[in-house]
Parts: sequence; C-alpha cells; structure tokens
Amino acid sequence: MKVVVAEKCGFCHGVKNAISVAEQVLAEKNDVYSLGPIIHNRDEVEQLANIGLKTVGKVEEIQSGTVLIRSHGAAPEQIAKLREKGLNIVDATCILVKRVQHIASELEKDGYKVVIIGEENHPEVRAVMGCAKDVVVIADESDLHKLPQNAKLGVVCQTTQSPEHFGKMLGAIGRGGFSELKVINTLCKEAIKRQESAVQLCKQVDIMFVLGGLESANTRRLAELCKKYNSETFHLQNWNELDKNILLGKNIAGVTAGASTPEWIIAEFVKNLEAFDNCNDVRANMEPPGKGGG
Repeated sequence: MKVVVAEKCGFCHGVKNAISVAEQVLAEKNDVYSLGPIIHNRDEVEQLANIGLKTVGKVEEIQSGTVLIRSHGAAPEQIAKLREKGLNIVDATCILVKRVQHIASELEKDGYKVVIIGEENHPEVRAVMGCAKDVVVIADESDLHKLPQNAKLGVVCQTTQSPEHFGKMLGAIGRGGFSELKVINTLCKEAIKRQESAVQLCKQVDIMFVLGGLESANTRRLAELCKKYNSETFHLQNWNELDKNILLGKNIAGVTAGASTPEWIIAEFVKNLEAFDNCNDVRANMEPPGKGGG
C-alpha cells in the first residue's frame, strides 16, 4: 500500500523537552514521580515507567523524592503543596502553557474576568484555571450562559484548539453583552501547522490515520478536522488497534500524528502499512479459524 506521511506531525518542542527532562532526571535520581501522565501517550508513559517513572494523580500520593511537573503544567496551589512537603521539583511545563498561565494571572490583576476557550477537564486548562481566582471555561456555544453580563472579559485559548474554533467562539462571545473585551491569541503555532498539514493530506488519500493517545486533545483535534474532509479517518493509538478490514479497496493511505506521539509509533505504523498486501492480507484476516491451506 502506498503511504504518505504528513509533512508536520509527531513530537512538538514542548513534548520533546518533557521527555528529555524525564529521561535525564531518571538517569540521576531513584525516587521520581510525575504529577499526572507526563504527556498524553500511553506507550511513551509505559516506556518511562519501565525505567522508573511513577505516575500519580494527587500531591498527597507523594511522600518523598523528585516530582516532575508534566508538559501540561500544574496549578500554583499544587506546586505550593509540593514545596511544603520539601519535595524536589523539576518543571517540564511547555513554555507556551506557562505563557497562558502568566497571561491569565495578569488579566485578573488588571481587573478582567478570565475566560478560557477550551476543555474544562483537560490538565492544561485545569492548570491555567489555578492561576486565577475565578475563571470561566467555554468549550462551545452551549457554555456561553456562564459569562457574566456587562463585565470586562479577558479571553485566552487552550493552546491546542484550532484557529477555526477559536474564531468561531470569539464571534459568539462578541455577540453577547460585555463592557470590554480583551483577546490574547495563545494558540500553539506548531499545533496549527500540524492541523493544516493533516487537512491538506487527508484530502488527497483514500484513508487517513491519526496516531496518538485517545486522551490527547491535540490528537483528537487532528482527527476531528480530518474527518470533516475525509470520512475515512481513523484515530488509533498504535498499529495493534488497526482493523485491517478497513483497508479493503484502499490504495493510498495518509498518516499523521499528535504532538505527543513518539516517532517509533509512527515509523512502526508506516512500515506495517507499506508492507500490507490489500488482497492477501485482508483475505487472510477475514478467513474463519480452522480454514485455510492444507
């Protein structure tokens, strides 16, 4: 099968940095924890676990050692609790996420009601919410009722949202009642490049694969965008999740990957897909057990 890989895909700078920091700390320390998965990729997290990284959900679960602040960041309150415990803190927060946190804090100081366009339960958004006292999170237009009337609104966006969604939500907010509206573009340029590259590719292929963790916001966004232009789009975590029957009748496959998807996952998927024989492999896969040669 012919396979085309998106020009921009895979690890972004923030994720590369987080993995590099984790590997360096693990080489030097024994008792190392990550407050939440360091990135949203199960396979990579498992690899780091194999060399000693312990992932926990709460500060209370850590009694001693070194704590990694993951790429999505952590709320100031969480970091303060870690310091109170006397733990060694190593910060692997993406610099763009740190920027959103700083902007949210400054907006509140300047008297604005902080509004985040994004997913309320995503760890990046939760960390930003911790940087201001009273934050409103708007996922879509159904959340607009949360906005206070005639208020000074300071709007930022989850870094991995698409420009289209950001623009759509700003238009919806702008049609509401407010006394002042200040908007700061906090979108990640690398995420945008990956979105543009994926959309361009998915229009040219028979079937499109988006590789990455199912809990990864930027990977889900890639899959959603590709699905708009190619209904034969599939979000998979790795090659093992592929149902080969969906390849029947397909000649050209496109592959992209989220910013937290390691290169080895992409390489393995592409290699197996290129080796796929559209006739023989699908026939073998569809044959009932016990049937076949002999």
